Amino acid sequence: MTGDERLPAVWRVAGGVSVTGITWVTRLVGLIAVLSVVLPVGRRGMHGKVAQWLELPQDATTAAATVALVTGVLLMLLASGLRRRKRRAWQLTLCACVLLAMAHFGLRHALGAGLVSVALAVALVMNRRHFIALPDPVTGRWRAAAVFVQLAFAGLIINFGLLTFASPRLADRLGFRDRLAEAALALVGISGPEVFHVTWLDDLVASVGLLFGLGAVLLAAYFLLRSAEPAPQLSETEKSRLRDLLSDHGDRDSIGYFALRDDKFVVFSKTGKAAVTYRVIAGAAVASGDPLGDSEAWPGAIDEFFDVCRRYGWVPAVMGCSELGGTVWARYGLDVLEIGDEAVVDTKDFTLEGRVMRGVRQAVARTKRAGYEVRVRRAEELDKDELAELEALAANWRGSDTERGFSMALGRMGDPGSILVTVEHQGRIRGLLQFVPWGEHGLSLDVMRRDRTADNGINELMISELLIEARERGVKHVSLNFAAFRKLLEQGRRLGAGPVARSSAKMLHWLSRWIQIETLYRFNAKFQPRWQPRYLAFPGVRELPRVGVAVFEAEGLGGRSRWLLRMLRR
Repeated sequence: MTGDERLPAVWRVAGGVSVTGITWVTRLVGLIAVLSVVLPVGRRGMHGKVAQWLELPQDATTAAATVALVTGVLLMLLASGLRRRKRRAWQLTLCACVLLAMAHFGLRHALGAGLVSVALAVALVMNRRHFIALPDPVTGRWRAAAVFVQLAFAGLIINFGLLTFASPRLADRLGFRDRLAEAALALVGISGPEVFHVTWLDDLVASVGLLFGLGAVLLAAYFLLRSAEPAPQLSETEKSRLRDLLSDHGDRDSIGYFALRDDKFVVFSKTGKAAVTYRVIAGAAVASGDPLGDSEAWPGAIDEFFDVCRRYGWVPAVMGCSELGGTVWARYGLDVLEIGDEAVVDTKDFTLEGRVMRGVRQAVARTKRAGYEVRVRRAEELDKDELAELEALAANWRGSDTERGFSMALGRMGDPGSILVTVEHQGRIRGLLQFVPWGEHGLSLDVMRRDRTADNGINELMISELLIEARERGVKHVSLNFAAFRKLLEQGRRLGAGPVARSSAKMLHWLSRWIQIETLYRFNAKFQPRWQPRYLAFPGVRELPRVGVAVFEAEGLGGRSRWLLRMLRR
């Protein structure tokens, strides 16, 4: 089986008319429909021949124009769902094409978007077997209906209030039912029984009605078709199975333990010997690190992961996989991009002696003279009150509202087997590190926080003391921070570096003002680690923007706007 054949059908071209072609035609039909109403040439002579033959009133033609406008925008929104082969998007697009064709019978442009929409409907029916992706499993299925009802009701009440409190000089006094009918018909662009004496009130009622009517349809469509994000939650049974895999094969990958984050889904191979953990963001299913378990069983877990992606139309991606993991994912047709290096220190080789360690040695000596003391303890040695205090301090020192990290962060403190390192000064805790297990003989850095009012050098002190004590506890290697784009930074500073390398390094230096890229690299390099490359795997360049947004958001570095996220998660 070739790599392209192994990829889910979501990313392969279908027989006959391709899904990509249908997606772009849908966008084009929607644009034509909007332009046929918005452009002046479309607004002139809108009472088409069919409408004249049927003796339709002008209000019916106005309503048809409103329907065409809403349907055109709706088709452009539906195109994204079609590209992901969503069955619901296919059904709604087919209905929209029929509605658009009927609406254009009453317009001048019956031979424009109307006929093209009919052709699109035929293509959709002929290729219906390719649109099989299920709706995303997300809570709040009726949110779209609720948004539609709320906005439509708001527009109805506002117009009803305008008509109720309008002076008799502005409009005739009507009964309750007639005012309600006028307010309701305004939502679809049709004039009701009200007789207005001034143009501005007539225009105001019509504008309010169309604004809330269009907004109700479009926002409801957005919530219905958006890339929903199911709320992940590992069950205790799943965590137990993952811990068993880590117990047997946890030595291979330093970030394997982070698969136990609470905000992940998991799929297991049919044999149960391997698993893939992932999170769904913006229509992308982002797996973290390598699959867990026996590497010989990885293909079974990857097949299950791709099957889930195929079922729901998610774009598969992998963040932070190792070279071996990247090689396996590449066999399944994914592109692999090196995104940085993980700093790993072998405890048997670590020493503060020598010229290269002079900076760390001076920082350690300076903080010790200032009275800072380090304590290294297992999580089991701390009681609940101490853990609660450390969690509160870590949250206070975080410096941002968002907890950063996904592929190399656990998101909680005090797991059994974890090591907590604290530094105290005059009876107060001023810094904190948490390391999680890496198999039987390793540790991986999870949390590194410090009081911003503390002296510089306490992080160097805590890590140095941990590395020295870890060697005595039988720990052979310790994974520190991830250095993004380390090779680009190094190449840009080399003598004789080309313009591309220098420009890339300057760009990363500029980005380091907001994201710790160069700072983390320089800090890690102080401890003379060996660098382990980490990779991003994704289906292709076309999907890279979606994957990039999902990865940035998962890692707490940005992504979509906070305003939009608040709307999605209310």
